[in-house]
Amino acid sequence: MIALPPRPELDLASLVRTIPDFPKPGIQFRDITTLIGDAAGFSESVRRLSARAAIYRPDYIVAVEARGFLFGAAMATAMGIGLVPVRKAGKLPGVTVGVDYELEYGADRLELHEGAVTAGHRIVLVDDLLATGGTILAAAKLMQSVGAEVAAALFVIDLPDLGGSQRLEAAGLVCETLIAFDGD
Repeated sequence: MIALPPRPELDLASLVRTIPDFPKPGIQFRDITTLIGDAAGFSESVRRLSARAAIYRPDYIVAVEARGFLFGAAMATAMGIGLVPVRKAGKLPGVTVGVDYELEYGADRLELHEGAVTAGHRIVLVDDLLATGGTILAAAKLMQSVGAEVAAALFVIDLPDLGGSQRLEAAGLVCETLIAFDGD
């Protein structure tokens, strides 16, 4: 494996494609596939996220389905620690623990394998994008329900107009992002 050198001058936001009116009119979809398709951009994103995560000395990176897996797996590898996936209900093959949570238009459930994270583990949550914060709040509650300490929640992109970072901070979670896009 070839490690790319750090590129602190790299403008990650410029590597994120905006697709207007997707999935419906009025939405500005922030597409990370162009960021992860750029070797230097993806490497720098992982380097920056890993550097921030290291401050919190996690035992595990806990990544949220599905795009969070891309960044979380790379971070865990770079940091030399394990990755724990949090998935939607029914996706994990073993015995699971879970938490139900409310969405804007319904409800959902997040699960992890029983015993994957236990009391005393210190974790950092990772996802690609922070919108309203509901999924990450549910993941944090799931971690807390098994006795883990949620040190921080890290994201590549924040959509501050949707209030997720304020919602997480109000719940007592440390929240950090690499890029913020206003609702333009």
